[in-house]
Amino acid sequence: MTEIHPGQRVAVLADAQNLYHTAQSLYSQKIDYGSLLKKGVSGRELTRAIAYVIQADAPEEETFFEALVDIGFEPKIKQIKTFGDGTKKADWDVGMSLDAVTLANHVDTVVLCTGDGDFSRLCSHLRHEGVRVEVMSFRESTADELVDAADTFIDLSARQETFLL
Repeated sequence: MTEIHPGQRVAVLADAQNLYHTAQSLYSQKIDYGSLLKKGVSGRELTRAIAYVIQADAPEEETFFEALVDIGFEPKIKQIKTFGDGTKKADWDVGMSLDAVTLANHVDTVVLCTGDGDFSRLCSHLRHEGVRVEVMSFRESTADELVDAADTFIDLSARQETFLL
């Protein structure tokens, strides 16, 4: 397993929807993406930072997307889909997983910023490939299987003053 060292190449993949909804439901606050990225990188060499976002035509979202770029994230944007019965759906699980698998040959560590248990199988695969996996999320809404599948878990709830605006 890859140990942490300053020259380590890191990719930070942030599930913005998961983080946003959790921060709102638990604390009625927003995520500090600058602090999230800084802690995810932790003095190592950043190879790529991607924030997976949903475009829902909200008035402030363009400003948010621009802020992500200024912070150092590459936003990947997906349109929200509305079905005939009025339900809406948009998620990046497959996109994040494909990017993580693609990046695995170019990094030593993948930092997944999500609490979604669907990513536990991805963690196992990446670790099998020799990639260190770190998960950053709010413990109250993070699946146990995701915590167990990662090399390290960083609880954003334990440092609300750092990770919330």
